[in-house]
Amino acid sequence: MKFFCTLMLVVLAISSSACNTVSGIGKDIEKGGQAIEKAAK
Repeated sequence: MKFFCTLMLVVLAISSSACNTVSGIGKDIEKGGQAIEKAAK
């Protein structure tokens, strides 16, 4: 049971850090899209 709880905590920690990474990539892509829109006008 202790091993299972530890494993779940590790998975949760990895998942939360992955979400932050994906969020950061999304923001970068959005900024790039805005720059392209400005250049097209």
